[in-house]
This record gives sequence, C-alpha cells and structure tokens, in this order.
Amino acid sequence: MTPRTGSVQLWRVYDHDLPAKGRRVLVDRLWPRGIAKAALHLDEWCKDVAPSTELRRWYGHDPALFDEFKRRYLEELAEPPGSAAVERLVAMTDHDGLVLLTATHDVEHSGAEVLLEHLLDGSDS
Repeated sequence: MTPRTGSVQLWRVYDHDLPAKGRRVLVDRLWPRGIAKAALHLDEWCKDVAPSTELRRWYGHDPALFDEFKRRYLEELAEPPGSAAVERLVAMTDHDGLVLLTATHDVEHSGAEVLLEHLLDGSDS
C-alpha cells in the first residue's frame, strides 16, 4: 500500500505557499471555513478518507485522546469506505507527488497526520 513513486506531503489549506507540484487532495470531511472552492485548485475532495463524523465529534481535537483517536481512525481506514479511499490516494501518487490538504489547526494531533503516517508507513497499524 506504500506510494509507488513521488512523495506525500501534508499542508494546511490556510498556508500561503502551497506547493505548485503534486495532486492536491482535501482530506477533511468538512469544507474549510473561509476558503473558496476555486482557491484551492483541488484535484479531489476525498471525504471518505477522513475520520467519521462520530469519531471526529468524540475526539473533539483533545490531544489527551489522540492515541485512542489514532487507534480508532486506523481501524476505520482498514475498512470500506476508508480502505478504498486510501487505495485511491496511493494510486494518485505519481512523479509530482501527492499533497494532502487539511484545515485543522493542530496538524500534529489530527486525522490528516495519522493518514500521512499511514500512507508513508504502508502499514495498517
């Protein structure tokens, strides 16, 4: 499941210097506040790879719950529709790379970070 070529990067949608190269994929379930759809120049909005609404609400971006959040989210990524979405992201990785986009403020404790690690590790845990 590890990306075949290129690289995978994670960026916040609010960053002013988003990379010009790479396939841009929004990996949040909700559209980012204050961002026009045309402004992101997305290749895809992959909602199915984001944590479920239930998991997202349970977590509430509380860093104290991050380890359990990560465990539960990886379980979601191992089952459809998450697993199919992960495979789609891997297939989209090409020589220009893949740019995962998120609106989260605390990237280090986010589903997007878990997803990035999952894609780079090529593991299910």
